[in-house]
Amino acid sequence: MRRRFATTIDYLGRVELEVERNLLELLLIMPEPHEVDRFFYADVWGPQELAHGRILDQLQDDLGLRPTPPVLEVGLKMKVLGALSHLGQVQDVSRLLYYLTGASTERQAVLAYSEFVKGLEQMGERAIAETIIRPIKQQEPGHFAFYRLSAQKMIQDGELRPWQLHFARLLRSRSYNLVGTNGMQLHKHQMGEVIHQLGFDEQVERYAKEIGRLEANLLWAHHQGMDYPPYILEALRESVQLYRERGSFEPRENHQ
Repeated sequence: MRRRFATTIDYLGRVELEVERNLLELLLIMPEPHEVDRFFYADVWGPQELAHGRILDQLQDDLGLRPTPPVLEVGLKMKVLGALSHLGQVQDVSRLLYYLTGASTERQAVLAYSEFVKGLEQMGERAIAETIIRPIKQQEPGHFAFYRLSAQKMIQDGELRPWQLHFARLLRSRSYNLVGTNGMQLHKHQMGEVIHQLGFDEQVERYAKEIGRLEANLLWAHHQGMDYPPYILEALRESVQLYRERGSFEPRENHQ
């Protein structure tokens, strides 16, 4: 278990716990949130993700591993966007980016937990698969559905003007990161190993399509035939390349 999935467990656990930072970011970029958004992230998504992280941290402890601390400090770029979001029209752009980021993140989570369950079952680790990983996996599609429907409604209702959509495309193409990489080379490298451990590294274009289809359909609909935005494939290839160049992480053993 440690040899095959130590990095995956560590990565997933850290990402789930970084919801604490994500909640602070949402307060910055949506100072006047819609009530349904506030209810979802404060009363549904946030508590569930924190519970997932604590459970995965306990699993690591049971395996004799020391979890990587989550990144909880809000970055400068998010603070700048938060300052601009006090302007109502910019906050609308931030809200669309929140939905798109959430959809991409949750789709990555659904795929990751699905493959993780398969891998555990192949190893005969059915107890962990059924009592820990599958229950977490079952909550993620509901999160994805919220983001997908919210983003679709925003676009279909014409809530954004052309310049706002252009601004959203610009921000998205300049700031996109795979879930949990936080723009950091160390985390991109670790994500590359997770992609490898889950078997996605030999089919990155298919994986890019899975996590980028909604974004391509909504944000880049004016580009005919785009299956996924190119920056998603670039992010995947960068992480995989870093892993292939630098090799595997050593498990962080807990000696306490």
